[in-house]
Amino acid sequence: MNQPQPHVSRETAMQRVLDEYAIRDVVNRYCRGIDRRQFDLVRSCYHPDATDDHGGFKGGVEAFIAMCTESLKRYERTMHFMGNLHIEVDGDKATSEAYTIAFHRLSAVKNEKGERPARDHIVGFRYVDNFERRLGEWKIARRVCVFEWTRTDPVPTGWDFTPEFMRGQTNASDWIFHLKDQ
Repeated sequence: MNQPQPHVSRETAMQRVLDEYAIRDVVNRYCRGIDRRQFDLVRSCYHPDATDDHGGFKGGVEAFIAMCTESLKRYERTMHFMGNLHIEVDGDKATSEAYTIAFHRLSAVKNEKGERPARDHIVGFRYVDNFERRLGEWKIARRVCVFEWTRTDPVPTGWDFTPEFMRGQTNASDWIFHLKDQ
């Protein structure tokens, strides 16, 4: 663990701030990529030889992207909320721990097994990452999801958004991608 240092140069302190900012940006871009189904953006957060352990999935980046492409289809939308993010930089290597709550909206389903109402599946976990700076760029070298809790609730009936409300989209038609056009 990084211990407080009695005195560091301004240059050393500034480099640490820049490194932590770059790592924080990777974690945030990953969440946007997953929630907007922008898998090239997700891929850009990892080194090509990185590994990911998401509990039911353990493997390389391309297999992870393929798994996400399929498994996320069952959700109407997802939203990853990042809380505490602790980063420790040591030269060209770093570790980070990001407290996360992931919200998943599942549509109502009617199939041969019966009917299931629309539900919200919520998971509390931590992204525990090993980062490496290669060719001047910070990316994930190894990610492990450490799960803390989960719950699934039926979606309450009642008021819902009317057509005049802008709704999030899980693709490139989401408003965030049109801001530059304004």
